[in-house]
Amino acid sequence: MPEFMLEIENLRAFYDKAEILRNVSINVKKGEAVAVLGPNGAGKTTLIKSICGLVKCTGKIIFNGEDISRLKPHLRIRRGISISPEGRRLFPDMSVEDNLLIAGNGNREKLEYVYDLFPRLRERRKQRAKTMSGGEQQMLAIGRALMSEPKLLLLDEPSIGLAPVVVDTIADAINRIKKETKISILIVEQNMHLAFEVADRGYVLVSGEVVREGEVDELKDLEEDYFESS
Repeated sequence: MPEFMLEIENLRAFYDKAEILRNVSINVKKGEAVAVLGPNGAGKTTLIKSICGLVKCTGKIIFNGEDISRLKPHLRIRRGISISPEGRRLFPDMSVEDNLLIAGNGNREKLEYVYDLFPRLRERRKQRAKTMSGGEQQMLAIGRALMSEPKLLLLDEPSIGLAPVVVDTIADAINRIKKETKISILIVEQNMHLAFEVADRGYVLVSGEVVREGEVDELKDLEEDYFESS
């Protein structure tokens, strides 16, 4: 069995003719949480889209031992990749519970796990998604991503726009997922505090290139304003 759930080798990604990622190589072991940190415009969301097959790219993307570089997006999802995207992208007029069930093909056992992870969603289960707070919507986006029982969970800026107390709730949930499941997690973030709270290792992405990598403790010397000044 392969050691790594995700291996990315020399990834280059493009929007039209503009090169966004330049020879990016990262990996995520099975059951591990890895953070990709970087400022706005570094290419973090492009990295997530590349893994999902949503942008033009070259290089290798190996998932659970299989080269998926040429697979269509829906086939990558079937292999076990799930994403909580930036902006959440919920079904706004559907209830919380319907958003979850449609993602999990009606799997009520998994629904109970998500409700246990985020009790607020159980309280709001009949409420339409668009009427919820930003923090509640973020909980729903992560819960929805879990409903498909993924092998790899991609989290794109889960702390963006949230109050610190809600960010703490999200961090607690991610740590529970790590502890209670075998899901591998790749989180892209500007919020270093959240990333260091949940990740085992990290990469720093600046202007489309990996400029640092290492265990979380090895990256804690980054200045708090690093990403704003990059």
